[in-house]
Amino acid sequence: MGIPFKTGQTILFQGDSITDASRNKEDGGCLGVGYVRIIASLLGARYPEADLKFINRGISGNRVPDLAARWDKDCLDLKPDWLSILIGVNDCWRAFDSNDPTSTEVFEEGYRGILDRAKDEVSQLILCEPFLLHTPEDRAAWRGDLDPKIHVVRKLAREYGAILVPFDGVFAAAACRQEMGYWAGDGVHPSPAGHGLMAKAWMQYVRV
Repeated sequence: MGIPFKTGQTILFQGDSITDASRNKEDGGCLGVGYVRIIASLLGARYPEADLKFINRGISGNRVPDLAARWDKDCLDLKPDWLSILIGVNDCWRAFDSNDPTSTEVFEEGYRGILDRAKDEVSQLILCEPFLLHTPEDRAAWRGDLDPKIHVVRKLAREYGAILVPFDGVFAAAACRQEMGYWAGDGVHPSPAGHGLMAKAWMQYVRV
């Protein structure tokens, strides 16, 4: 298989705390300690001649409106060639911990807005499903809110010609091999093994 990247291309990862993964916001080159760092490490080792640049701009707690508010500075101004987005679990979570719901319609409208602004500026869009494991058990009640948002991400991936990374299905399959808390103790934030699973799935579906 040939190199899937052009020399010097930039890969930008956007999202919430799962992508953020405790990155140092004062260091623009910090990738955090999660799946983004693993992907960057593996791709950098696999394609050293491509001299790829990796950027992480995930911010803990973000929802789609937060991405939209910082889209120029944290996306378009960085001129990424490949753009990977993982967003949506907080758009669901705030309905349960803060009584601040985001309807599926508002979620789709906002997500579509950021894609419209980016689609002609990047070579490849990568949309990642938000995901949820039912640990603790009350997380199962979130499904009625999150599942329609997952379907929105799938629909947008089709419409915009993006690569879809089906994280929700990946974690569901992994939970058949080991209990859910092994992958994400609170059902949302991945363990080291969970981040490794994400990196493996991302590279598989992006085919790099």
